[in-house]
Amino acid sequence: MQKRSLSFYLLLAFFCLFVLFLYGPMITIFMLSLQGPEGGLTFPMRGLSFYWLGQVFQEQRVGNFIEPFVRSLLLGIAVMAITIAASVLASMGFRQRFRGSTVIFYMTIASLIVPSILVSLGIGVVFQVMGWPTNWFTSGLGAHLTWTLPIAFLIMLGIFNRFNPSYEEAARDLGATDSKTFWEIVMPLIAPSLLGVGLLTFTLSYDEFTRTSLVSGQRNTLPLEIFGMTTNVTSPALYALGTLTTVFSASLILIAFFAYNAVAKRQRGQT
Repeated sequence: MQKRSLSFYLLLAFFCLFVLFLYGPMITIFMLSLQGPEGGLTFPMRGLSFYWLGQVFQEQRVGNFIEPFVRSLLLGIAVMAITIAASVLASMGFRQRFRGSTVIFYMTIASLIVPSILVSLGIGVVFQVMGWPTNWFTSGLGAHLTWTLPIAFLIMLGIFNRFNPSYEEAARDLGATDSKTFWEIVMPLIAPSLLGVGLLTFTLSYDEFTRTSLVSGQRNTLPLEIFGMTTNVTSPALYALGTLTTVFSASLILIAFFAYNAVAKRQRGQT
């Protein structure tokens, strides 16, 4: 039997600490959210029930969680749809060099290097100067797109750089129009990648706090509502919300996983 070196045990200990640091807080929140009605914010746990999970859907001392969740969900879906459409069109346009492409490229990704709080502040100032009211579905949408669009654009550029244009050329030689070539040749080939891009951009929008903080208007998204309630909600309801949102995010990942497998299986059956 091979003798383990000291470096192996050090790396193993480091890995265990990393896993504990990564999942420890999440497990703690799960456990504290499953307390009884007399449960508190710290250990030891007091009872075991789903009481606080049900309290998430009730009115809190200040505000509630349902309406902000719906706003974040709708905003995430809108951001995902716009980002997918814009990133696909932009990346297809960049498959060929054109005058000014370098300048446009760096202008597109410039918002990634600007501190997010400054992006939020800048959008808020623009809306104030123009006399437009800030809302989660207008200025908030624009703030989120400054974050998701450049990332999705870079991903789609990498996807199309590996795309074989001979498929499109063959379709055109057979008499297919540009639109038919896109929907019947290009789209099925990039569909699995679009699922990943869609899930990523939805998650970035759903969890975004800083870029929304100064432009959401009077109605908060879920991250802003959670932050505001940390000062007045002193019950495990916050932990229960964390548990439910984690389950929700995990469900989206599973749906995307099965959808990806279905699309990939369909593609293999057509080849």
